[in-house]
Amino acid sequence: MTSIPRLSDHAATSPRNSGRTVGKYFQSVFIMGLISFVLAGGVGSRLFYLQLVQGDRNRQLADDNRIRLLPKPPERGRILDRAGNVLAENRVSYGVYFWPFDSDEANREELITRLAKILELPSQDIRDRLEQAGDNSPTLVRIARDVGPRELTALLEYQSELPGVQIEAETERVYPNGDLAAHVLGYTGEINEEDLDDLRDQGYRLGDIVGQSGAEIAFEADLRGEWGGQQVEVDGTGQVLQVLGEKPPQRGSDVYLTLDLALQKAAEQALGDLRGAVVAIDPRNGAVRAMVSRPTYDPNVFATSISREEWQRLQQLEFPLVNRALQGFPPASTFKFVTTSAAIESGTYSPNAILPTFAYYEMGGIRFGDWNRAGFGPLGFVGAIAWSSDTFFYQTAVKMGGETLIDWTRRYGFGEKTGIELWREEAAGLVPDDAWKRENIGEPWYPGDSINMSIGQGYLLASPLQVAVMFAVVANGGDLVTPHVLYDGDLGQNWRTPIGISDVTMQILEDGARRVLTGGTGIKVNSPLVPLAGKSGTAEDPPRLSHAWFGAYGPYNDPQREPEIVVVAFGENSGGGGSGTTGPIVREILEAYFEIYPYP
Repeated sequence: MTSIPRLSDHAATSPRNSGRTVGKYFQSVFIMGLISFVLAGGVGSRLFYLQLVQGDRNRQLADDNRIRLLPKPPERGRILDRAGNVLAENRVSYGVYFWPFDSDEANREELITRLAKILELPSQDIRDRLEQAGDNSPTLVRIARDVGPRELTALLEYQSELPGVQIEAETERVYPNGDLAAHVLGYTGEINEEDLDDLRDQGYRLGDIVGQSGAEIAFEADLRGEWGGQQVEVDGTGQVLQVLGEKPPQRGSDVYLTLDLALQKAAEQALGDLRGAVVAIDPRNGAVRAMVSRPTYDPNVFATSISREEWQRLQQLEFPLVNRALQGFPPASTFKFVTTSAAIESGTYSPNAILPTFAYYEMGGIRFGDWNRAGFGPLGFVGAIAWSSDTFFYQTAVKMGGETLIDWTRRYGFGEKTGIELWREEAAGLVPDDAWKRENIGEPWYPGDSINMSIGQGYLLASPLQVAVMFAVVANGGDLVTPHVLYDGDLGQNWRTPIGISDVTMQILEDGARRVLTGGTGIKVNSPLVPLAGKSGTAEDPPRLSHAWFGAYGPYNDPQREPEIVVVAFGENSGGGGSGTTGPIVREILEAYFEIYPYP
């Protein structure tokens, strides 16, 4: 059977078609060659651009993959007392750091989990730190501080499996005397995100240790020092191969405080566990020689991350971090120095005035009682101070009026911060007046308000430090001192301001303060070792127990040795009278002072 030829078969064997096939072949080869040439030219030009045009930049990028800046934090300056005794210093510890840039992001979560397990930290804490630093951070990011031997051993054992993790020696704050002077010294801690935003332009960075309260924050600029650092070459795991350059950190300056370690210990012991405060200042220049607040805390627990157990223990106390020496309370009868000054200096009363005293004084249908519920018979100002007669001072307040009393209250420094460097923790107290009462109570100022204020009650609030400043006015002859904790070598310059009290009034205040101890409410506080002068106070705080106050200074009336120490003790809701509750505390501290600095 003869097959019928197909059109396709014929075309395939056609000489004409064979020539076309050869042409298409050469055309394809040409196109492919052209494409290869173009691609090779593109790659070559790119290499030319990268190596010659951008060569320096790309070499820098390559260096950045192996060269790191290793910051070195400075050692914090020490805090010393006036004689150079150490109150705060440093010890060597170890911190765990991380190179975010050297970490493989794909394995980041596994690394975080392992680190968290070794360091016994929440994984989220590590994530938050790394997120805050950023993945491209060229510097180390601290993950943990004060790492113990067990954790260090585990980190070293698994070092090859923890790329980018590094252990660095650093310093940690130590308070060798425990809770001694805790509220004056304060404590340190790692800078938080909010503070970092405010302080970044001052050279602070993530992980910095900064003062959080007390002298630690007041003198932060002196104590902090200056960062240094190393430029180092690292291998693929982030481990340092060699140091390329170094700038040593500059240690912070030591800060000397006006505190006297021996007197501070005596004051702490005398106050014991009584909730309240003690302040001891030099009336000649305002130097704070001792300051105690109870309840207290050990600042060492904040040197690293405070444990949950320790924090819960602190929470069971009543505001242990609050410095009660700087908080406002009704000053009670210690304030009668101010009332006396206002009554005489305003011309309302003669220095020799004699007034009757009663079981109570009635005003506007309200009976304002005397503390002994009987009165003391006729008294002058010296006797009224000695026996702390309330009805005597009620009468002076009503006659001179609230404005005069308020004016002299402010002259004594009440109602505003004292100027001490611990201003962040200090309350201004309160000196109420008509405008304040209308705004806050919705009532005008009444004579009854003046009556209450005349004995340091009512709305009036003053801190133990402000009350000590008031006592200093009596002790130094009429000058308001600026209390301070930074030691200036006892130069006493620029610390005193006269408030305009006459010599006659000053003599009445001094005689009255002395009579308190020799034949008045504070007779049990009188000391055979050194002549003292002082004043008691008991502030009602219903429905709670009363506050107890006592302040004294010495030596009294010694032509060879002017008064050099004022001590005020305050018992918060301690109950009892000032003479019986806080008076013995003051006497113990003053006698300790004059044993340290013998009298005569």
